[in-house]
Amino acid sequence: MHLFSTRGLPKSRLWRRAGTALVLVSAVTGLIAADHTSKSDALWRIVHEACVPNQEKQGNPAPCTLVDLKQGYALLKDRVGKTQYLLLPTARISGIESASLLARNTPNYWKFAWDSRALISQRLGRTLARDAIGMAVNSAFGRSQNQLHIHIDCIAPDVRAQLRAHLSAIGSHWANLPFHLDGHPYRARRVDSASLQGVNPFVLLAQDVQQSIVHDMKRQTLVVLGVVFEDGSDGFILLTDTADTLQGDFAHGEELLDHACTIAQKP
Repeated sequence: MHLFSTRGLPKSRLWRRAGTALVLVSAVTGLIAADHTSKSDALWRIVHEACVPNQEKQGNPAPCTLVDLKQGYALLKDRVGKTQYLLLPTARISGIESASLLARNTPNYWKFAWDSRALISQRLGRTLARDAIGMAVNSAFGRSQNQLHIHIDCIAPDVRAQLRAHLSAIGSHWANLPFHLDGHPYRARRVDSASLQGVNPFVLLAQDVQQSIVHDMKRQTLVVLGVVFEDGSDGFILLTDTADTLQGDFAHGEELLDHACTIAQKP
C-alpha cells in the first residue's frame, strides 16, 4: 500500500510530501515506542505510584501484599497462577543487568523473596517442601517489564525430579549441567546456606559471567531453587542460562517454575 503518489509532482512538492511522510513515520514510531515503554513500566508504576504511597500514607500496601519501606522491597501477587508472587525493589532497578545489584549495600532481594515463600503455602492451605519452591529472574531478552522482579512460585515437577537425580554431581563452582532443563542448557552451582543470609546470587552469577565468553549480564537468567542436600543440610541450587535469540533461547528462567503448582498435588 502506498501512502503517497509522487508521479507528476514538481520537485518542491515532492520534498514537501517526503517531509510530511517522514514526520508521520517518526510520529508513528514515537507512539509505538511510547506505548512499549508504558507497558514495560507497568510494574514500576504499580509499586512507585500505588503500593509505596499507600503504605506511606495509609499503612496499606494495596495493591501489593506487602511493602517494606526499610528494606526497600514490595511483594505483589501476580495475576498469572494461584501461587505466583513477585518481589520488586522500591528503587528504580531495570533488571538483572543493573550494576547496582552487585553493590555491597544493595538489599538482599533473593533472601527477602525466599523468606516470603510462606505466602505460597498460605494460598494452597498446606506447607510445601523446601525443594518445591523456586525463584527466577529472566534475562533482558526474556522479560516484558523493565523493573527488576523476582518470580516466586512452585518448581515444575520434572525440573525437581531431574535435579534430585543429579544433586550429588552439582558442586560449589559453576558448571554445565549434562542435561537440558525445559529444552535449554543451564549452568549450575550449589550454595551451602539455609537462608541466603550474606549470600548475593547476583554477585555469584556476575563472577561466572566475567570468566565466560559472553561478558553481558543482560543475556543471563538466574534461578534459585531450594534444596535439601544428601547429608540432610538445607541449601540452594543456582541455575543460569545465556540468551541465544538465534536459537530461540531467550534465557527465560521462569520456565522452570510451574504457575499451576501441580507439585502441590505430588508427595
